[in-house]
Amino acid sequence: MIAQPRADGAAVSVSSVARAARVHRNFIHRHPDLHAAAVAAARHPAEPVPTNSAASVASLRADILSMRGHNTRLQERIQSLELRPSEAIGEAAFPAGGLGAPDDVRTLQQSLADSHQQIVELRRQLEERTDELAAARAANRELMTQLNTAQAVPA
Repeated sequence: MIAQPRADGAAVSVSSVARAARVHRNFIHRHPDLHAAAVAAARHPAEPVPTNSAASVASLRADILSMRGHNTRLQERIQSLELRPSEAIGEAAFPAGGLGAPDDVRTLQQSLADSHQQIVELRRQLEERTDELAAARAANRELMTQLNTAQAVPA
């Protein structure tokens, strides 16, 4: 379609290419490959249009660029469409095959986290009580020492 404005003798622009393709200018602006081909065709001076029906080199290059872009868009669309059924089948087959995790995994994980927190708290309490016990034993020893020394010396 890029060759059409040149064949008509008009200047090549995004608008003239869109008019020849019977699409809106925004369509060409939304597709970078088409826009680049139109801008490239507008930059290069028009080659002489052959008198016979043979296509010019520039028009063939523009068509190739356009087709490559179209091909790329189609390949991306096909890949996205191919992924949908395979993902749906995989999601359905995974639990049916018994390979999936239980439904209450989140509950189990929360319970595990709570248990871990409880263990940490109990260890902290144990350390505090161990320290208190050590202090009580030390005080007991000191009192026993004082009591024994007071009884050993008769007055």
